Parts: sequence; structure tokens; C-alpha cells
Amino acid sequence: MAASDRDRSCFEGSDIEHLVTYLEMDGRPQATLQNAFPLIAVAFSDEGEVDLQERLALLGSLGTVPAVPLQRLDPANKSDSLALLRTLAEGGVGRLARYSTSITSELSILRRERETLLENYRALEDAFQARSWEPVSEVFSHDPYADPKDEGIGQLLANAFVEQLLPVSSLGVAGLALHLHSVPKASGELVVALRYLESGEGVAEWIVPYAQLVPNWNFFSLPRACGGAARTLRLRISATGPETVGLSLGYPIAGERYSARSELPHPDLDLRPLAFKVFTGLPGVKPASAPNMIAPSSLLEGQYIIDYRLAVDTLSQIADVSITPIVPEFQTVRFLEHEHAIVCHPLSSGISAGAVSRAVEPGTISFSASAVIDHPKGEPAAVSFLLAPANSNARSEVAELARKGTAKPSAFFSGWREVTANQVVNINIQLDEPVRGPMDLMILSRAVTDSVDFSWLKVSGFRLVKQSTEAADVR
Repeated sequence: MAASDRDRSCFEGSDIEHLVTYLEMDGRPQATLQNAFPLIAVAFSDEGEVDLQERLALLGSLGTVPAVPLQRLDPANKSDSLALLRTLAEGGVGRLARYSTSITSELSILRRERETLLENYRALEDAFQARSWEPVSEVFSHDPYADPKDEGIGQLLANAFVEQLLPVSSLGVAGLALHLHSVPKASGELVVALRYLESGEGVAEWIVPYAQLVPNWNFFSLPRACGGAARTLRLRISATGPETVGLSLGYPIAGERYSARSELPHPDLDLRPLAFKVFTGLPGVKPASAPNMIAPSSLLEGQYIIDYRLAVDTLSQIADVSITPIVPEFQTVRFLEHEHAIVCHPLSSGISAGAVSRAVEPGTISFSASAVIDHPKGEPAAVSFLLAPANSNARSEVAELARKGTAKPSAFFSGWREVTANQVVNINIQLDEPVRGPMDLMILSRAVTDSVDFSWLKVSGFRLVKQSTEAADVR
């Protein structure tokens, strides 16, 4: 409590004298408090009240001290007032002290529980070491086998996908290994997704550039071994890029259920599984490291992931929405049915563009494709992709981009990438969240030099991924 020095006699000898700090009246006014933080200012006289008002006003310059309320009391009822003041001052402090004591007691209990938990972990580790239990062990393997009649499934990975059921329970699965007999040197990516068969719920996805792969066993690890109920795991593999990756197959087996399959027929997949290994560990525990280990690009827990590609019927509906003052003598935008590709020839001025209406499904989270100049003497060009809301004016969307250099807020723009005849480039759009409704896809090209001779820009390998938190139909 703060009080004026003029009222000192009212507090002296009382049982709250030790709780009072006096603001001196003589000399220069104080703007500081020494080891005190008053909850209330008390005055028993008119002079003391005036002095307190003057001194308390100076405390505002400190900034961190809130306004102190001033209470005027009657000296005639001093004993009752002092008892009330003591209850006010010590009651709150006492409750705070008791609360602090209880927190300290609970903290000591938590410390003892933590020490007990660490001791239990140490005992558990000693038990595993005593029984020679490995943190990660190989529980299943299909060795690679090259049949002389094999055509290779590399092209199948580029145009569709290959699926494989794992013949082990999901409980404790910590990772898997895939065998590659060849890895292309060109740019491209291997896309591996693991999900539960019963629900379609995703576990993890690996998007690995070819430069990170080796022509041998490649290990794909999970951040922790699968826990929960025992379920069936399904592996799905696809690839992007101009060259095919050599995914190995295993020896023929008698059961069709655990043979590799695809949405497109292929003679090599006749009762043949993929060459793979499965590793297990303690459910919910981070697995030990292994050679060539590849961490997942994203975790799909609680999400249902579907890879899809643009159908021939969809791509064939591409429309020319170019924004250019030049009227060429050839068709600048067209669909190559036998290659599942789009040609978008740039012109020396403006933007050549083709639009595919409602190509992108709701829930799509990423989009990727490959682009190359499909002529050995072709001049370089720039390519980009634009996703706009369905049924929007495609030509208006392209005109906005040509005029401002940026897309409308409702659209997604991949940015420009230069393409040459010597190297295929992969263009990706990764969205922060899934699109809420169908969207139109636009393929754009423009010149980067003064010449566009033989600049036949070919875009292919359209791969889209959509996700949701609701179970999808499981085949």
C-alpha cells in the first residue's frame, strides 16, 4: 500500500505497518518506487490525499506501472479499515503463494515420473539388446529376375502406373526397397505412394529425382513404423521424364493377388511381382538408417490420395486461345493422339495458348508435366501452365497474364520455364491447399529469341494428384 508521509502516524504500530510504503513529502517529488509495487493508495487526511495525487501522477512516466487507485478512509474507524486493508493485501498474495506451492509440488512429481519413464525406456532397450532384436529387420523379399522376353515396364510407368500389394501386415512396417536395373541420366522423377488397401487412406509419398536413385536397391523409409490395426498396404509407382526408368520385376509367382498390376495391359505383368523388400520395426518407433535411404516427400496420414492422368478424350478437346497479333500459316495448338501430347508452337510476338476445359478435378493438390522442343533444329521457347476456375474466359485469363505478367488472384500460374531441343524439363505446380472446384488447364508458350523456327513445343506426361479427407472407392 502507498501512503503519504503525512499519514505515517496512522499506520505506525499497526499490524500492517510492514505493508506500507511512504511517499516522502519533503524535497524533490519522487517518480520511482523502491522495491514496492502498490496495489492501492490510502489516505486518512485531506493533506495526505492531495500529496498522494501529486506523487502518484508522477508514476505514469514509468510506463510499466498501472494506475494505482486512491482510497480515502475515515480516521475514526481506523481499526476496522486497517483490518480490511490487511485482508486485501495479504489475501491475494496468499492465494498466489499457495498456487505457486502447488505448481512446484506438481512439477516435482512430473520430474519423478519423467525419470521413471526414462528408466523404463533404458530397461526396454537393454531387453531388446539382450535378445538380439534388431530395430529394423527384413521380413519379405522378391529378388529381381530378368526374363529374356521382357519388354520392360518403363513406358508403362510414364503413361500410367504400376501397383503392388505387400504380402505382409502393415503393423510395424518401417519401409521398403525397390530394385532398379537402370536409372536414366535425363531429368525426371520416380513417384512412389504407399496407402492402405481397405480404406484408401494414404501413408506416405516419395517424389524422387532420378539423380538421387541408384541402379540397385533403393530404400524408401517411413518416419516411424506403422502402428494401429493390422491392414493391407498397396504400393503405387509412376514416373515422369523423357526417358524410362528400369523398375525390376521378380520371379513369376502362382498367386494373382500379389502380382503387379496396372490400368493398362502389359505382357510383362503376367503373374510377375515387382522386385521389392519389406522392412519392419517397432510400431510407432523411428527406424534405423539404411544405405540409400530416401525419406518421404510428404506424409499422407488421414488423407486419401488419387493419382490421375488426363484422358485422351479430355486432351483432344483442347482449344486455341492464343493472344498474338500474328496469324500463322500453320496450326499452333493441336493434340497428338498417338503420343498423348499437346503441341503449342510459340510465335515471335504474343503468347500461344491452348485451353482444356474442366481438366483439373476438385481436390487436386499438384500438377506436373514434361516439355521439350520436338525438333533437333528447333529454337528454344518458354512454357508455362495456368489453372483457372472452370468455365472462365480462357482468352481473358491469358490476356491478363500477357498484359500484367501475373495471373488473376483466382488462378494458379506455374511461371515460365525455358525449353530446348536438347533437354526435357519438368514443370510442376504445387498448391498450398486442394482446389475446391474443377478448373481449366491452359498450356502457354512464347518466344525467347528472335526466331521460332522449328520450335515445336511438345508437352506430355500430364500427372495430377488429388486428395481428400473422405474415403474414396477402393478397387
